[in-house]
Amino acid sequence: MFRCPLLWSAVLLAGACSSPPLQAPDLEVLYERAARFEGELRNPVVVIPGVLGSRLVDEGGRLVWGAFTGDFAEPDTAEGARLIALPMQRGTTLAELRDNVRSDGALETIDVSLFGLPYSLKAYHGILRTLGAAGYLDKSLITGAPAGADLPAEAEPNGTLDWGDQHFTCFQFDYDWRRSIPENAAQLSAFLDARAAEVRAERERRFGAAAGREAVHFDLVTHSLGGLIARWYLMYGADQGQPVTAEMSAAEVRARAPKLSWAGAPKVDRCILVAPPNMGSAGALNDLVFGMDLGRFAADYPPYLLGTLPVAYQLLPSAPGSLVDAANGRTSGEDDGPDVFDPALWRNLGWGLSASDIDKQLAVLLPDAPSPAARREIAREHQAKCLNEARRVRTALLAPADLPQGLRLLLFAGDAEDTPTRQQYLVEGAQLWTHTTGPGDGTVSRVSALADQRFGVTWTPRLQSPIEWTQVTFVLADHLGLTDAPEFVDNLLYQLLEAPMR
Repeated sequence: MFRCPLLWSAVLLAGACSSPPLQAPDLEVLYERAARFEGELRNPVVVIPGVLGSRLVDEGGRLVWGAFTGDFAEPDTAEGARLIALPMQRGTTLAELRDNVRSDGALETIDVSLFGLPYSLKAYHGILRTLGAAGYLDKSLITGAPAGADLPAEAEPNGTLDWGDQHFTCFQFDYDWRRSIPENAAQLSAFLDARAAEVRAERERRFGAAAGREAVHFDLVTHSLGGLIARWYLMYGADQGQPVTAEMSAAEVRARAPKLSWAGAPKVDRCILVAPPNMGSAGALNDLVFGMDLGRFAADYPPYLLGTLPVAYQLLPSAPGSLVDAANGRTSGEDDGPDVFDPALWRNLGWGLSASDIDKQLAVLLPDAPSPAARREIAREHQAKCLNEARRVRTALLAPADLPQGLRLLLFAGDAEDTPTRQQYLVEGAQLWTHTTGPGDGTVSRVSALADQRFGVTWTPRLQSPIEWTQVTFVLADHLGLTDAPEFVDNLLYQLLEAPMR
């Protein structure tokens, strides 16, 4: 009797085989016993959300990001714009530009997109529901969940959770997603040190003094931008590298990347990355050029605000061929082709903070500057610093590196949705439009997630990536649906509950 080979099982969806469609796995049968295990061998899990995934508040507790009702920082007011934007100052490194805004936990409800990366609480809770089913329980959900929140089935009617005292096995890392990836990786390093101390103390209380002396290894579960922060931490720990200036050449900037040390790897067994934009996203360039429109019931964030945020530039698309000069057909990666991290390109095209018609907006952000010309110089220097920092960060994250023993990098990516992969621009009018789409999750291309470096160069049949992936799983879902897909849930539970430890 003819049987469809596993390789071609996807054709079931098209009716090529007469077998019934595959069913979702029975997770209770598969993992109930492992989920109930509560010994000291269970690694604590840290969930790192993507861009927009953390609430931001000012020093008085006023909401800067996280909702569009009540007393939130409205970007179309001078006060709100200055709260959302990062400060700009000539001659100052990006890390030294501080304000009074801080992260304040994971978001309670939001469904938006920024820098081309959509964020939805549904995707984030998809991860939390799966972890909850596996017995990885977060104290912040028990004490801080709003009534009616989309939480796991164990939620009581009043919106709180009753999972006893198991919550020490799971943590959420919130961060100021406006700032540079290395800064947030340094914050993650301090966060893990603090959580490790808590876990050791709890293990000693539950399992005895010997258990409390054992080293704590974490499993990281990340979504989108969170994966880039986790990878920087693994590769460099809290080392943020040398700062860059606006005047540096591309070669000088690349030389400022830190030396690979794998400083964070000894504390992590598994890093699970869901849809990481390792080579950026086309949507980041669109938002920096045109701004972010959240729809009729939410605020709009214009390009002059987004252009102050270093992370926006660190998500720019950098795969060979991703940017095309429509005037001559040259593409990024070619000799004399466009370089998306080149400050001169942005000044020549008048993109973002280099636009010719933003004097009024810059006056809002820089009210103390002595003149429009001075404001323009501050803005352009800030943009150049952000672009140079983005080049340095991308250079460091894509440095070829063999994994240290014991660390596993597991990638979950989509490759069944048309995803923007190539953008063209015209110098006159600085027009920008999508020229080509390719496989991906609708937001992050397959090439970007894999950091596949075969395109734009001599092609080879085997993946050429600077990242040594332990395992790659492709999921038939979009950027936000990946975390709810049955194959993701099944494989995530296996890795956390049953896969061999280091």
